[in-house]
Amino acid sequence: MPEAREFIAAMARYRSPITDRLRLNLDLNENAAGCSADVLAKLQSLAVEDLARYPQREVGEQIVADFLEVSPNNVLLTNGIDEALQVISATYLDQQSQLLLADPTFSMYRVYGQATGATVSTVALGEEFLLSIDHFLRAINERTKLILIANPNNPTGTTVAREDLLRVLRAAENAAVVVDEAYFEFYGETLLGDVAAFPNLFIARTFSKAYGLAGLRLGAIVASERELDLLRRLTSPFNINGIALACLPVALQDRRFMQNYVQQVKTGREDLYRLCDELRIRYWHSAANFVLIQIGQRSEQFIEEMRRSGVAISDRGSDAGCQGCVRITIPTQAEMPYFSDAFKKSFRAAVP
Repeated sequence: MPEAREFIAAMARYRSPITDRLRLNLDLNENAAGCSADVLAKLQSLAVEDLARYPQREVGEQIVADFLEVSPNNVLLTNGIDEALQVISATYLDQQSQLLLADPTFSMYRVYGQATGATVSTVALGEEFLLSIDHFLRAINERTKLILIANPNNPTGTTVAREDLLRVLRAAENAAVVVDEAYFEFYGETLLGDVAAFPNLFIARTFSKAYGLAGLRLGAIVASERELDLLRRLTSPFNINGIALACLPVALQDRRFMQNYVQQVKTGREDLYRLCDELRIRYWHSAANFVLIQIGQRSEQFIEEMRRSGVAISDRGSDAGCQGCVRITIPTQAEMPYFSDAFKKSFRAAVP
């Protein structure tokens, strides 16, 4: 019988959070507005040969490089950010090294780190889910080979200031430092312009959120040419499917769709804050397309009541410091009245 590596066999199985789809699916931070109508038109125009031929990832990398105003040598397209994280972890981590994370954060960071046999070390976020940069810096040591920071963070929506991120980069010169900017469009601040100055900096971007292409699995890493050359050695040359590459330029060109969705998110966040204030529910201000709120001891009942109303939300109660919390993707403005009514009824039913 084949025998897996010990640290793989010891890992808990990660299961897809998708159970079924409801009227409003606000549990996975997907784009509630869908995708651009231009992308749909592009999909409908694809020919047989578009599907029969192997994809040319380099063409997509040139498109993204032009869009981000960087060299294509500094761009690697990946099958969502997940593949990027997996390849980066496999490139820089081994059983003698340390992966450093904030906690709570995106759960897959830990999974990819554990798969290499590395030690996964975490620094707890503060009461307001803010990262104490001094505590974080003290956790960096000679074994630290990879640091993953989501900015904005998932599931909290909180952020780390640019100067604090630069302090991490300076303190960890011998480690790969990934700043995951999956929610950049809703936040507006980036370290993209610092890649040339810091050879240990990797910027991760996705087209799943603001552009609504989660089903096509398309992400990008921006980093120094030297480091990306190493990552390319471990990346399949055909990792990006041809349909995603065909839709990519169309999605990037429709700036109006993306900007409209981002504005709906910003307006919807304020609507949800007011709703929570009305019901005296604690929440944390978010720079992403979701908000973390604290229902309390009856959070599971609240989640079930919302499901009965046709609204799926994410239970974050098992995340560090998130007892009784749920994460809610911001619905569109057209969906907000139905959502608000379901939210109020579910809360009053669960927390009488």
